[in-house]
Order: sequence, then C-alpha cells, then structure tokens
Amino acid sequence: MTEDRLPLAELLAKAGDGDFLRSVAEAVVQLLMETDVEGVIGAGRHERTGDRTTYRNGYRDRTRDTRLGALQLRIPKLRQGSYFPAFLEPRKTTEKALVAVIQEAWIGGVSTRRVDDLVQAMGLSGISKSTVSKLCKDIDDRVNAFLDRPLAGDWPYLWLDATYLKQREGGRIVSVAAIIAVAANTDGKREIVGLHIGPSEAETFWSGFLKSLVRRGLRGVKLVISDAHEGLKAAIRRVMGASWQRCRVHWMRNALSYVPKGQQNMASAALRQAFIQPDRPAASQTLRHVADQLRAKWPKLGAFIDDSEADVLAHLDFPAQHRSKIHSTNPLERLNKEVKRRADVVGIFPNEGSMAPPTMLPNNWRVACRAPARLDVDAAA
Repeated sequence: MTEDRLPLAELLAKAGDGDFLRSVAEAVVQLLMETDVEGVIGAGRHERTGDRTTYRNGYRDRTRDTRLGALQLRIPKLRQGSYFPAFLEPRKTTEKALVAVIQEAWIGGVSTRRVDDLVQAMGLSGISKSTVSKLCKDIDDRVNAFLDRPLAGDWPYLWLDATYLKQREGGRIVSVAAIIAVAANTDGKREIVGLHIGPSEAETFWSGFLKSLVRRGLRGVKLVISDAHEGLKAAIRRVMGASWQRCRVHWMRNALSYVPKGQQNMASAALRQAFIQPDRPAASQTLRHVADQLRAKWPKLGAFIDDSEADVLAHLDFPAQHRSKIHSTNPLERLNKEVKRRADVVGIFPNEGSMAPPTMLPNNWRVACRAPARLDVDAAA
C-alpha cells in the first residue's frame, strides 16, 4: 500500500525554489489521489490480491489553479473504467466561489480586462473573454427567463422610459434605445416587467414592445407614465387603452425652455403652485391662471400649457397617497443610471447581440415600491 507519510526530505529539497507551499500542496494532493485510487482498484501498487477490480494504466497530467498558484498534478488512469478524484471535481466550493465573484463582477459592469486582473490578483492564472462568457451564460438564461416570465394579476401603474446607447452598425456609430418598463402591482410592489433594445422610439417599435407585455399577461393598467414622445403616446393609446401621465419633470424642463434663463426661477415657482393643489380642479384652475399671467411675456409658454394641461395633471385623478410616485418617470432614473454605468464600461457596443439584457439590469432585478401595502386605484382621489 502507499506509504502513509509524506516524503519530507523530498519536499525540503524543493524548498529552495521559492515554491515550498505549492510543492507541499502538490505532494498532499498527489498522495490523496494515490490512496483514493487504491481504494477504487481494491489493491495497492504491485499488490497481488483477489479483490482487485482493475489495473493502473499510467497517468495524465493536469494543471489545477489555486490560490497557491498552478498545481501540476498527475491523475492516475485505469485500464478499465475511469478515475477522477472527487475533491477535484468541477464547481466545488472554492471554484463556485470564484465563479460567483466573476459573475458578480460582470453584472456589476466590470470589463473583461479588469476581471482578468481580478482573477490574477487572487493568485490564479488569467481568464479569457470566452471563459467569462461561458461562466456567465447561466446569468443570461436566468435574466432572459425573468424578462419573459408570465405576468399575473393586475398592474395599475406602468412607467416607460428609454435611454440611448452607442452601437456600431455598417461601419457607422448609431444611437439605439434601451427601453425599460416598470410596473406596480396591487400588492404595492414595483418590478421590471420588460427591457428591450431597439433602433428608435418610433410607434411601431413601441407598439411591438407593449404588445409583448400584454401577451405575457400585463393587464389592469390604469395609468402609464412616460415622456411625451409622439410614437410612444400613439402606442399607449392603441395598445394599452389607459390614461397617460406626461412626466412632470420633463414637462417642467420643456416649459422653461420658452423662458429666458435669468427668469426661469420665477416661472418655475409660479408653475409649481399648480402641483401643490389638493385636487385636479384646483390644479387646473391654478395652471390656467399662471398661463394667462405669463402669456403676455412668453406666448409660446402659454400655448404649451394650454396643449399639455390635461396630460401633466392626469395623476391627480388617482389616490393622493400615490401621486408622489406616479407624476413622473423618476422611479426609472436609478435604473437608467445603472444602464449607463454598465454601458460606459463598453463605450461603443460592437453589435446588437452584444447588448444583452443581463448587462443592463441592476443587481436587484425586483425593486420594492414604496407605495402603500396595496394599491387601491379605484379609491376616491
């Protein structure tokens, strides 16, 4: 049988090369394999016994990356059957921890080059781009399953927004829209219900996106909150059949574009008086009064308010405790920043296929809404 003591003299002889710990680890693992394979065979080296099940057939060389460096191992081979030590099987605890670190770094927007530096800092050899892709494939599967999941129950509020990314197309650099949809269900939880990459924000693109949400079970939508893109507005009317709230933050920005910079603070304070009113009739009356006061100096601002009054005050038809969350697309701003942060690592995407949803989503895909425990949108406003 294999000796039960390590060849200490041999290890000490190797100590002079500066890799003593690695040499000790190699010797220990080799001894474990020799002992383990004897149990599989049923006999030690050169031992004659009737309990033997097979014979040795040399070794195969393998390199094992560890925190001590690369271990050079000789794994015993058998004439019949195969042998691989259980303690070296893939995805054991240490390897799973390493894979988890790589996946977390990738999701966090770390570039492949920096992942390589991270792995080497942990004492392992470099890792290729293809290896990172393979290790993160299960993330793709989980995220895609999340984005394609059936949507059950009612979703009274739906937020839609887009942020633009750069992509190479036919030798040119073009901007493409990363569309994010977030909805709140009747339990008061807000979730990402859709994410898609498209060439523009044209009506056909938005209609296709919204129809895909409906096919997955999005229903009970009472209010859609978004910016005032004409294509999006038309798609909401055609597909969702719900009320539309024009993002108040974007509305204010558009309104102040008609006012000289030096007087924007005054105009902003006047316009905000409408948004602190307790109900829609009072808000509408205040906004019309402000528009009449400012119309003489800035007629384009007055016309803008006349055209958009109903859209920017739509949230006032819903319960007062919900209004702070549904008057703008601000709940999506954090997600947009996450998308931009990950996109900044890449700079310009080489193609549409490289813009995978897993690289866009934040670590916590499901985001808790700070609305009340249940959203009773039919309650008196």
